[in-house]
Amino acid sequence: MFGKKKPIPQIDKNQLELIENAQKRIKQKKRLYVHFVIFLIGAVFLIVANTVLGIGKDFTLFGINWFVFAILIWLFFFLYHLFNVFVTHKFMGKAWEKEQLDKLVSKQQQRIDKLKAGFEKEEKLMAQSEVYSESNAEPKKLQSELTIIVAAAENNAIGLGNKLIWHLSDDLKRFKSLTNGHHIIMGRKTFESFPKPLPNRTHVVITRQKDYEAPEGVIIVHNLEDAIDASKSDSQPFIIGGGQIYKQAMTIADKIELTRVHHDFDADTFFPEIDASVWKETANVFHKKDDNHDYEFSFLTYERK
Repeated sequence: MFGKKKPIPQIDKNQLELIENAQKRIKQKKRLYVHFVIFLIGAVFLIVANTVLGIGKDFTLFGINWFVFAILIWLFFFLYHLFNVFVTHKFMGKAWEKEQLDKLVSKQQQRIDKLKAGFEKEEKLMAQSEVYSESNAEPKKLQSELTIIVAAAENNAIGLGNKLIWHLSDDLKRFKSLTNGHHIIMGRKTFESFPKPLPNRTHVVITRQKDYEAPEGVIIVHNLEDAIDASKSDSQPFIIGGGQIYKQAMTIADKIELTRVHHDFDADTFFPEIDASVWKETANVFHKKDDNHDYEFSFLTYERK
């Protein structure tokens, strides 16, 4: 693409040195060859110039023609050049190249070993960290807290003829406040006691009838286990009745929100007895009788021990 720089290849320092020395040796050999050729041509020229052309014919040194000394001096420089290429720089031969290659391989292996050691150390630290985190992690609580909500008299009466026995304004407000936005699980008779489904709550109705019809949005199941499974997306589904559903839920519920009406009533539906060895009272708020409430009552909260 236009304007995009090409990546510049990175060459290892040792590799670069190997290339540069090889190029240098080639140049030296070329110069030696040129030196030898010029030496031969020059020697022949000096001999011809003196013997044939008569140049410096009468000039001698120690009784020897001058061109002999010139050729000897030239030969000396040639031999020096030859010695410099093949003796002085013999370390640039194949043995030297092998030595450099071995050094390069050894260096690369050291880098690889160092990287491997670093990775192994990092993996060990990560493993130790994970083990530490797992060993020190607090036990996770279940996301869903199954809660029973009920209003019961001192004799555990909760209903007569599928209807409430009393009308307590604050109790109804508490029921609405606690269950608002949650799943409410109930038996078919409890559901049919409502004029219509309660607003802003998801109704889960338990019935043995396979073809039971209910308004849109109401979930129909055939046992308590399926009802709880249908409510698993809720952090706190509520069991709201009736008597048989309460009895089944007492063995698996996490909390009980109880409105204890301080009076005895005739009834045909009762709430199970709360076993103090299983349940612990964690809250108790007493309300006196007044113009809006015909009976004294208390808001109690129990949690499983």
